[in-house]
Amino acid sequence: MHFFGGCAFSSSSFRSAPRKVAAEADLQINMGKGPGLYSEIGKRTRDLLTRDYNSDHKFTVTTTTSTGLVFTSTGVKKGEHFLGDLSTQFKHNTLTVDVKADTKSNILSTITVDEIAPGAKTILHFTVPDQKTGKVEFQYLHDYAGISTVVGLTASPIVDFAAAIGSDGFAIGGEVAFNTASGKFSKYNAGIGYTQPDFSAAVHIVDKGDILRASYSHTVSPLTRSSVGAEIAHKLSTNDNVFAIGGSHSLDPLTTVKGRLNNHGKLAAVIQHEWRPKSLVTLSGEVDTRALEKSAKLGLALVLKP
Repeated sequence: MHFFGGCAFSSSSFRSAPRKVAAEADLQINMGKGPGLYSEIGKRTRDLLTRDYNSDHKFTVTTTTSTGLVFTSTGVKKGEHFLGDLSTQFKHNTLTVDVKADTKSNILSTITVDEIAPGAKTILHFTVPDQKTGKVEFQYLHDYAGISTVVGLTASPIVDFAAAIGSDGFAIGGEVAFNTASGKFSKYNAGIGYTQPDFSAAVHIVDKGDILRASYSHTVSPLTRSSVGAEIAHKLSTNDNVFAIGGSHSLDPLTTVKGRLNNHGKLAAVIQHEWRPKSLVTLSGEVDTRALEKSAKLGLALVLKP
């Protein structure tokens, strides 16, 4: 079961007005009138406990041409294997086209048409040569509702539908997936969440009602973006519990540290530094406190953007 499921400044920099405004702006993400999509329920805590934790070596370079084309090259070393891809993005008005080619000779394409109607977006995904992975997605965001529907582009597709309703930080919703080939539901989940600038709480019922999961995160200091959070999951069929706690703190406006510990004794940490605008270096590591003789997992991610 997986749950829960990146130049030196003086301390006075934290007291500057621009820094405070930026921190408060970060807290206002997804705090509009609408509930957003179902996948955003509990997202703040999930990001706190999972985002930027990595055990691979990853290198990403992004360049932009004068015509607006964006090229991104990515290389990932997983153990003894090296994977890479090259992607291109083109934007024109409400149309966005992404094309990615990887080392396995796959070409993945995504075509997004935004605002085909107020609040509506259509996304088409397809892969060459594996055409069975093709799907079309429709999203609709309203002040009081968020809807997402995904349909596979096959003769007997899987249809995935998710919806959330609410306002002013409150959201309740669910998602179902129906396999038209077997005539059975392959997924049904539900969740409820409440988000305010200083905290976020959510409860989910997932894995066809077999797992009850609760999460909570709290902003200790908006000025230094210090946050703490926890998530616990109870598996009804086996009566097992799994939990994780973690936190994040900005050492200065450009450097962030994070830490996480779960009930299996896995202790993980991240330090991320923005050494130039939009360019990040992230170091992460994880050790098993119950088996210190084992080697620690170390990860490195370098992102270069113009």
